[in-house]
This record gives sequence, C-alpha cells and structure tokens, in this order.
Amino acid sequence: MLIGRERETARIGALLDGLPRRGGALLVRGTPGIGKSALVAAAADDARRRGVVVLSAAGVQSETHLPFAGLHQLLQPLLGTIDALPERQREALRAAFGLREADDTEPFLIALAVLTLLSDAAARRPVLVAVDDVQWLDRPTTEVLAFLVRRVGAEPVAVLMTIRDGHPSLLPGPGLPELELERLEPAAAEELLDVRAPGLAEGVRLRVLEAAAGNPLALAELPVALGGEEGAEDGFLPLTARLERAFAARLGELSPSGRRLLLAAAANDGPDLAEALAAAGATPADLTPAVTAGLVLIEEKGGVAKVPKQGGVGRVVRFRHPLVRSAVYRTAAHAERLGAHAALAEVLGAHPDRRAWHRAAAIERPDEPVAAELEAAAARARRRGAVAVAVTALRRAAEISEDRSVRARRLLRAAELSFELGRGDQVAALLALVEPEHLDETERARLTWLGAVFDEGKNEGPDRIRRLIATAETLEASGNRPLALNFVRAAGLRCWWTEPGWELRDQVLTLARRLAPGPDDPGLIMIMSTSAPVEHGAEVIERVRRLREKSLDGAEARLLGVAATAVGDYPLSRDLLETAIAGLRAQGRLGVLAQALCSQTWNEVFCGDWRNAVLAGQEGERLARESGQPRWVASCLAVLALLAGLRGEEEQGLALAAEGDRALGTMNISSIRSMLQHARGMIALCAGRHDEAVDYLLRIFDRGGPAYHAVWRHWVISELVEAAVLARRQDEVRPLLAELEADGRKTPAPLLHVGLRHARALLAADADAERLYQEALEADLSTWPTSRARLLLSHGTWLRRRRRVHEARASLRAARDAFDTLGLLPWGERARQELRAAGEASDLRLPSTLDRLTPQELQIARLAAAGLSNREIGQQLYLSPRTVSTHLYRLFPKLGINARSQLRDALPGNG
Repeated sequence: MLIGRERETARIGALLDGLPRRGGALLVRGTPGIGKSALVAAAADDARRRGVVVLSAAGVQSETHLPFAGLHQLLQPLLGTIDALPERQREALRAAFGLREADDTEPFLIALAVLTLLSDAAARRPVLVAVDDVQWLDRPTTEVLAFLVRRVGAEPVAVLMTIRDGHPSLLPGPGLPELELERLEPAAAEELLDVRAPGLAEGVRLRVLEAAAGNPLALAELPVALGGEEGAEDGFLPLTARLERAFAARLGELSPSGRRLLLAAAANDGPDLAEALAAAGATPADLTPAVTAGLVLIEEKGGVAKVPKQGGVGRVVRFRHPLVRSAVYRTAAHAERLGAHAALAEVLGAHPDRRAWHRAAAIERPDEPVAAELEAAAARARRRGAVAVAVTALRRAAEISEDRSVRARRLLRAAELSFELGRGDQVAALLALVEPEHLDETERARLTWLGAVFDEGKNEGPDRIRRLIATAETLEASGNRPLALNFVRAAGLRCWWTEPGWELRDQVLTLARRLAPGPDDPGLIMIMSTSAPVEHGAEVIERVRRLREKSLDGAEARLLGVAATAVGDYPLSRDLLETAIAGLRAQGRLGVLAQALCSQTWNEVFCGDWRNAVLAGQEGERLARESGQPRWVASCLAVLALLAGLRGEEEQGLALAAEGDRALGTMNISSIRSMLQHARGMIALCAGRHDEAVDYLLRIFDRGGPAYHAVWRHWVISELVEAAVLARRQDEVRPLLAELEADGRKTPAPLLHVGLRHARALLAADADAERLYQEALEADLSTWPTSRARLLLSHGTWLRRRRRVHEARASLRAARDAFDTLGLLPWGERARQELRAAGEASDLRLPSTLDRLTPQELQIARLAAAGLSNREIGQQLYLSPRTVSTHLYRLFPKLGINARSQLRDALPGNG
C-alpha cells in the first residue's frame, strides 16, 4: 500500500473492479516526483494479482521523434498475434512498426488494428494498458491512445496513463476522466520520510519536510542533499530544480568514464545498453557506481540486475526517474552533449532514422547532408502513418538547411503535413517561417493554396475569390493545370459561402471549364454546382445522373454527391455519397469520411430517413472531432439539433445548436450559419412558437446578415411560409416567395420545387388554394416523404377550417400515419389535434421496436441483418468486435428476438 494514497488507489481499484464486465480509462496528472509512476506500478501489481494482462510503456523525452516507438513498446507481448488481424489492419500495423515497406499508411487504420489486437487479447483475459509519462510519447502513439480511450468502454480493457502538469490532455474537452495527484498530507509525508530516511537529525528532518512540501520523490532524495553545505544555498530553487541538483550531486562521485556512459545513455533515443557502451567507449563495470548510487537500473529479460553483468547485449539501461536523466544531460558541458550525439550517430549506422536525428543534434550549424538525411526520415515516417513525426523532422531539416530555397521548401512541406493533421496552430507557425521569395512559382502557388484552405473560415468575400482566380491563372500559364484547378475549386467554394456577384462567379466557371480535363470531370461539375447552382442547376443534374450510371471510384462519387447536394437533388446525392462513404471506410480515411457523413446527414433529413440521419450525424460529428475539423463538427451539430427538434426534444436541440455555434467560433461560413438558423427555426416551429420560428428563418434571407445564404433559402421556404401563416405574418414572406419563384424558373432543383408548391398553396387565396394543393400532392413525392406528410397536414387543416370535414379526415389520417412511420412525434401530434378538431379520435402513437434502439444499435443491427460478421461490422464502424457484440446483446431483447438470424424480420424494410 502506498503511504498517503488510499483515495487514489481506491479510484484505480474501481477501474480494475469493472473488468471483465466493462472497460474504461483514467489519466493521472501531477507534478514531477509526486508519485505518478509509483501509483501506476502499484496498479500494475494489483492487476497482475487479479489475473489481468498488463501491457506497459513509458514515454522518454529523447524518443519523441521515433515513429510509434511507444506503441511498439506497449504491444511487444502481443506482436506474435498480428497475423490474426484483418489484412488491411495487419499491413497497416506492420508498416507502422517498419516490418514492411509502407505506402502512405492511414493513421486511423493503425489505431483500429491496435483496438482489434487489444480486443482479441481481452477476449482471453482482461487487459490493463499502463502508460507512464504520456507527455513524452511520440505523437503517433499518443493519437492511437486517444482513439483507444474513446472506444474501450465495452471492452475488458482498462487504460491508465500519467501525464506531467502543464501538458494537454489526450482528449480535448470533457471525455477522459482525470485524477489530479496532490501532495501528501503532513502526517503521510512524515510517515514516508521516516520509512525512507530513518534516524534523521530533527533539524534536518524538519528542513526536508519543509522543502519537500509533500512531494514523495523529494522526501526520498532531499535528505542527503540538505544534509550538506550546498543544500543550504538552493532554498530559492523550485522543487524540480532542487531534485535535479540532488541527483546531479551524485554524479561527482562517478569516474569520467562512468559520467560519459551515463551521458550517452541520457542522450540516446533508445534504452539499449550496448549502444551506450559503444558510444561512450566504456565497459559495464563503469556503470556499477551509478547503479549502486541508485541513479539507474539495468534490466534484462530475467528481471532487474542491480549490478551490470559483463557485456551489454540484450540488456537495457533505465534511469530511476526522468529527473535523473535530465540532471545527467543538463549538467554535462555543451560540447560534451554534442559529442555524445555524434558518437551515438556513429554507433547507429544500421538505423538511418535514429542516426539522422543524432547527427542533427550533434551540430550547431547548417549541414545539408544531415538535413537531407532528416528529410528522408520524414518521408519514411509519413509513409508509415507517423505524420506528426514527419513534420518535426522536416522542421529540423529546415533549420539546418544550407540553401534558403531548400529551407523554404522543407518548411512548406511541413506545413502541408501539419494541415493534414488538422494542427492549425502548427500550420500558422510554419507558414510564418516560410520566405516566399525563396520559392519557385509552383511552390509559391502551393504556399498560397495552403494559406487559402487554412484560412477558409475568414471568408474575405470577393477579394479572396479574385486572388484565387489570379493565382489559378498564373499556374495555368506555367503549365500546372491540376493545382490551378484546385484554386478554382476553392474559389467556387467561396462562391457557395457568399454572393460575390455574377461577374466573379462567371470568371470562376470560365476558368474551371478551361482547366478541366473534360466536360464530365467531377471536379468541374462540383465547381459548377457551388459557383452557379441556380444558373447551371439543370446542367449539373443532367451530367451527374448520366455519370452515375458509369463505374465511379469513391473520390469521384463524393465530388458528384456534393454537386448534387448543392443544386438540391438530395436523392441523387444520397446514392453517390453512400458509394463514397463505403470506399472511405475501407481506406481508413476518417477525416474525409467525417465530411462525407456530414453531407449525407442532410441528404437523409431531406429524404425523410430520420433514423439514418441521426446515425450519420452522430458518427460524422464524432469523427470530425477526432480529426480536428470544427467546420464539419458544427455542420453535424446543426443537423442533429434540427433532428432533436423534429423529435420534440426542444431543450436538447437548442443545446446542440449552441454547441454548433461554439464549434464554428469566429469562422465566417455563412452556409453553416444558415444551417444553425434552420435548426433553430424548426425547433421553434415544432414547439409551436411560430413568431420565433419566422424570426430565425428570416435570418437566412437577410442579405446583410451572417446567416444569409442564397441557396439554403430554397430548402426552408415551405417551413418559413408555414410558420408565417401560423403567426399571421404572411405579408412578410410573400416577396421572398416571389424571389424564389424567379430562381425556380431557372433551375429544376427538386427540393426547391417541392417547397415552392407547398408555399404557394399555403399563401393562396381560397379560390386558388384547392388547385394548388392538388398540384402539389399530384407531384412525384416518393423520395420526399416528410414533405408529402407536411403537405397532407396543411391540406387537411385547410379543408377542416372550411368545414369540409370528411375530406379533411382523409388527409389528416394519411399525414398522421406518415409522421408516425417517420418518427416525427410533434408533427404526428399536430395531425392528431387536427383530427380531433375534425371530430375523429386518434390513439396516441405507440413506440415501434426500432424506436427502442439507439442510433448506433440500429446501425449495427442493419449491418448484422445484411450478413456481416462482428469483425466486419467493427471494421466499417471503427469499433472492436466485442463492442459490436455488446451492442447486439443489448438490442436483441429490445427487438424481442434471441438470434442473429431473426434480425432481418425484426427490421421491417431494413429500417
């Protein structure tokens, strides 16, 4: 039992008590020496006594540039089971560990492979993942841990980690439980001191207690330091510095060769004793005094040897505490440190990446051969999926580049990779270092392109679009047409965000047509849809429908799906994005998958599949957060807010909309602002607050407001008019309907015309309303079930108020049944109220079996009903097979079944 840590050990014990029923994660935070490592070691011992498999790793500051070094250390006992993984996961993990040649491995596939590996191991015995000093792990390993802790709740896997104060958590915001390790209470501090240093003179004892301030490491180490002359001089030093001095004082007792050997071990980016011995030109005997002094331990497979045996092969050297390592390194002269790195570089000739880092650490001047080695190491790290390591290597390579143009090029590449990671702060810092005058024309264009996509939220309107066009034309003149087309695509996207005027939009279109490889190029079609969705809506729809019949890859399907969305053909977009999403799942491209899912969510909303909309929205929002894409987080939150309102969950809907505003922050993206106002308008309309609904929806039509969007107005016209009629504010919206009627004469956008037909009937005089309602109901609404149900409700209400009760009942019954099927409770209740007013009682809707399932349970049930195994479902949804199994176990009773074979019948129409 650790002295004074009863509360903390109980907290960790509760985590272990949950095994094997469930898993969990806990991050222990504290200052150096506060006892984090001791707490984890005690937890590991407790876990082993319980029969739990313990996988452990520790971050080392000098190893942060080694791709997946921490992960390899952690998974060492399980590496023999890699062959049992699904092929794509197996190959991704092998590439990460350098066991095969890599080709741009997707980091999320590596993370999924680790989750599957741990899940398979935990199926035999529960697992504790114990990771010390997370702040010094290589970033790719940290990202895998972040992926894991979000997904181990249903696994018999506990993840326990420690992190030093002052370093960010693995997960942004709430989600990862933390335990702050405080200093020991006075009584516990006295007890620990008396155990570790019995017999101290009273004066020294009091000084140690005062200086240690409840820090366990200080209580163990300061007695010796404060007992000497120099101990009295460092009272002003922070505790960490005092502890480093306490350890450094012992170095003076070592021989020069012993100090040289410790320095080589401290500078090394691996624990191998033989490497340190070779670099220092020392023998194992030179390390004996350091072991005796308690500065280091020598570990071997059979256990821990307090005194090193002859030879260093197969043995590793561990510093007793990170502060010992830093004391050894800091107290060495600068020239000695450079020499240690140079010697290690010579020893590590068979390890090109590690050799490159040590060569870079051994110099203080530009050195192009060394910079080139680091650049090559960066390329290998990128192929293995360790993008963050590649960025660090390129930045260091830039620092020691001899040629300023090469330096600028390396910084540019580092910034591009940082953008892939979603590290906005890092992108900005790197871009600030790039000197554009030392780049060639194409490189300057890449720099401009990166700045354009990085600053996308600023939306400077027409000025930014003009600059993008000018850059594209320059690139076209130099022959770089593909990159030029990327700039035009960015310009087209900004035309979607704002209204720059027809002249600029036409310039974008003209340039896109000139640069595109052909009229059916998906990129060109997407630019047409975003820059001129009304003027070229018919052309876009025709081309997309024709191309849909051809064999499309996932990237082409996604571009065409986005194009169909922009021009209002949501059923067409829905099928295309489904193809794209399947491909992105298989490739492990979760960042782009998040974007596709967010777009698909709106497709499902407008097409009336609310259950699928919730599924796609929740998964898209989660993946967008994990991949650092706040714009897409906000988009998903907007649609989830709208869905909550449609289900009658007003408070939840407003909270989600507010969260969407926070996620968007200061980004000036009017399309998402309009989505959030759309959500708030629908929440208010469903809650019966009609005036409020009108006010929210009118903001989408306000040309001077931040939520104005020329096209999103099309999708909300029927809701706006309905709210205005109920609020008796028809005159405010008649001019707006007239504006959209003009747009409708230019484009066949299906959703626009569905809304226009409904709005015309709502605003019509009695003499025209009957005919307009019939025209609206006779249109093909097979792919617009929600619009049809709302139209039936409006028609039934109109008929009842004109005392045509018998006809009203037929429309209202059809509306009620449609809303019940769709699961739109507030609308179904409105239909029932109208039916009661028409003299017909209507039973309350009883929840269907599908209503009892959570969105993820429904998603898993559908995939299982389609014949996929748990492992195959896990690969699609980035979950472990056990998590899938747990969900199936919980959903079977909800559906009233007890076998997988019954799922298809329990999900009518497959949901």
